[in-house]
Amino acid sequence: MTIRLPDATGALRLYEPRATPLAVDTGAPLASRVVFSAAHVVADPFADTTPDSPAAVDWDATLAFRRHLWSHGLGVAEAMDTAQRGMGLDWAGAAELIRRSAAEAKAVGGRIACGVGTDQLPSAATDLATVRAAYEEQLALVESTGAQAILMASRALAAVAKGPEDYLDVYGHLLRQAAEPVVLHWLGPMFDPALDGYWGSADLDAATETFLEVIAAHPDKVDGIKVSLLDARREVELRRRLPDGVRCYTGDDFHYPELIAGDERGFSHALLGIFDPLGPLAAQAVRVLDTGDEKGFRALLDPTVELSRHLFQAPTRFYKTGVVLLAWLAGHQDHFAMVGGLQSARSLPHLARAYELADGLGLFPDPHLAEARMKNLLALYGVTS
Repeated sequence: MTIRLPDATGALRLYEPRATPLAVDTGAPLASRVVFSAAHVVADPFADTTPDSPAAVDWDATLAFRRHLWSHGLGVAEAMDTAQRGMGLDWAGAAELIRRSAAEAKAVGGRIACGVGTDQLPSAATDLATVRAAYEEQLALVESTGAQAILMASRALAAVAKGPEDYLDVYGHLLRQAAEPVVLHWLGPMFDPALDGYWGSADLDAATETFLEVIAAHPDKVDGIKVSLLDARREVELRRRLPDGVRCYTGDDFHYPELIAGDERGFSHALLGIFDPLGPLAAQAVRVLDTGDEKGFRALLDPTVELSRHLFQAPTRFYKTGVVLLAWLAGHQDHFAMVGGLQSARSLPHLARAYELADGLGLFPDPHLAEARMKNLLALYGVTS
């Protein structure tokens, strides 16, 4: 059986899908690394909405996908960038997602951490007090559910802060009142251009010093940091400077195998959007690493980097489109629709290549279903079998 896939020039070529998926099992709990998958939301395809309407979410399918991740031993990083936070999912939708997912986590014994931001502000804030209050509201909601808090980077803070001292003020205030240790999230401008110059400087070296100053002032309130800068060298240098007991969760979707494997001076845990489509395979790789078999871990995870780099290619913020495509092809949802209409954010050749790479890795539990759905998508664009 073959499928005709378009390339960037519009030419069609034949591809032969694999016949069987990669064999994975749920296995034992992960031991040597703490691993979160940021998870996407499933849109309600029958809702009568427009791209700028509040998100209409299929809650049953959304929560079922989280149970899928938990069943493989992964934690869920909820209401993050992968869930289209600020790109289709507003604060009202995120708050409901947090409540529902936290309750589901309690029911199944799954690990969950949830994003805390300032996206309920109707427009750019004009002062730090407004930003602090917005953060406080969201922190209170997350803590009330029993979930761990992830203090996300704030567009509003980036807009109003005049320098490093303002970041020290806001984050210091939040960490002092946090009930439990939180994860600090540094999201680079490749994921969100509005976050350029975060921590008070466009110079990443200077920004790093401010980031570390925040952590050093409150090490007992920081469980770890999530670094999403797509710069492996910088992440390694940063994690070596963390206080004892503060974890580094890699958010580097380009270099995650080497960062998780680590070196003689340490390693990164993981909080990754790419683990949404890679969940079972990623969990199996970490279980291999738990046995001390780094070579076996790399043999499983290194081949996935080509897919990840493809999905996260510039403009990186549109990686969610490929993630949801793969969830549909894998049978985790019945349609390829996204909140905000973001299914249109990537080209057909991009989506075709994502299918090919994922199929080659054996990510689809039912390769025939994936092939049939991909052919339907191609036909919608005018590509006939």
